Amino acid sequence: MRYLPVFLDLNAGPVVLVGAGELARAKLRVLSGAGARIRFYATDGNGELSGIDAGAAARIELAQGDPLLADLSSVVAIVCAGAGDIGVAMAARAKAAGLPVNVMDDLKHSTFIFPAIVDRGDVVVAVGTGGASPVVARRVRERIEALLPARIGDLAEFIGRFRKSIHGRIDEFPLRRRFWERIVDGPIGALVLAGRKEEAEEALKEIVDPVGFARAEKPEGHVTLVGAGPGDPDLLTIKALRALQDADIVFYDELVSPEVLDRIRRDAARVPVGRRVGKPGIGQEAINRLMIEAARAGQRAVRLKGGDPFIFGRGGEEIEALRAAGVSCSVVPGITAGLAAAAQFEVPLTFRHEALRITFLTAHKARDADAVDWSTLTDTRMTVVVYMGMTAAPSVRAGLLGAGRSPDTPVGVFARVSRPDAHAVIGTLRELPELVAQIEAGPAILIIGDVVAHAAAFRRQDLNHMIPELLEAAE
Repeated sequence: MRYLPVFLDLNAGPVVLVGAGELARAKLRVLSGAGARIRFYATDGNGELSGIDAGAAARIELAQGDPLLADLSSVVAIVCAGAGDIGVAMAARAKAAGLPVNVMDDLKHSTFIFPAIVDRGDVVVAVGTGGASPVVARRVRERIEALLPARIGDLAEFIGRFRKSIHGRIDEFPLRRRFWERIVDGPIGALVLAGRKEEAEEALKEIVDPVGFARAEKPEGHVTLVGAGPGDPDLLTIKALRALQDADIVFYDELVSPEVLDRIRRDAARVPVGRRVGKPGIGQEAINRLMIEAARAGQRAVRLKGGDPFIFGRGGEEIEALRAAGVSCSVVPGITAGLAAAAQFEVPLTFRHEALRITFLTAHKARDADAVDWSTLTDTRMTVVVYMGMTAAPSVRAGLLGAGRSPDTPVGVFARVSRPDAHAVIGTLRELPELVAQIEAGPAILIIGDVVAHAAAFRRQDLNHMIPELLEAAE
């Protein structure tokens, strides 16, 4: 290891930055983002600070004169970027004064290098390759950023606020460590990472016996409702992936794709609890009971649901049941099938001057469709997205036509969206049952509205109709 990773105390004095152009401004952004006081010598005379917020700009001194003659007595470090020969000369001055110096892309004249940085507030990760390959360092940083929760810095700050008071109540170091491990890995840590710091603080204050809490053999359980999205594992959120990797047990629906299930930690228990339309399932009460039992046994449980838990996924019912049982819980949203269908087949659910509103509804049975007030869905500037509408397609058509929607309204049936076997059929409201008949078994979304005419499949379909006419005209 040629370079020792260290963190400079930027409160000890200013950093001198010498250079010009975008290279120097990039270093300005990095240093100002870290809270540094900066003495900037713009070697091209351009001291423009565009892109730097007002608070950071107030810490930047636009220095005049020759940096080679400047007083360096209070300086903590020197950085040169885009400085040319002046950078080499500044490096010699810095070494003579015993100051750390970095000359960008010049290892020979540098005594420290800039790492790739992951900044999460109180949590900072630095990645270096000894200056050999900044691109590799950036790629490693990207991987780490994907793994670290966005609020991990908040969690560190939260622990820091209570660390001294808790340590005053726990004498033994191993118990202190165990206490904070249980906080970080348990419901309190989950609350902080979910942005619910006030609840986390109340929960921490309710621990009347920190020693007993640290010694408890059974950890506290937690249930996370996770949206699995429409099927493509690349559409899982980073937060969903972390939940699947942390889970001890996963209760999953039948519509969750095998590719998404492959993202679950290998040694986690997997329990199928969903059902397909027309087939029996274990029932919602039984699912609620399984989640509550897992949490009370100290397990980190995930309820993995297709799409988004709160869009026709009964997530609201499950959260209410968990709260009533006093079980710690949180929700990770997922990309719902309606949005995934729109993205994959290029259907703009809203379109300026054409579609100003969206309505999501479910109608997986004819009686569900009969219960819909179709008169509220006749506005031609409204896009209607119907979930589980395959079997009720005749009733959906009858309801909209009866309420006054035009039979020529564009309609799309989008099946198995985001998956390799995704399929779309485009037509009009008049043809809806016939369109549905062209779709093989599987989950499908109906999108109804003028915006469907903008779909890529619709445009290709129109072009196909035109080809014979174009050929005839050419002859």
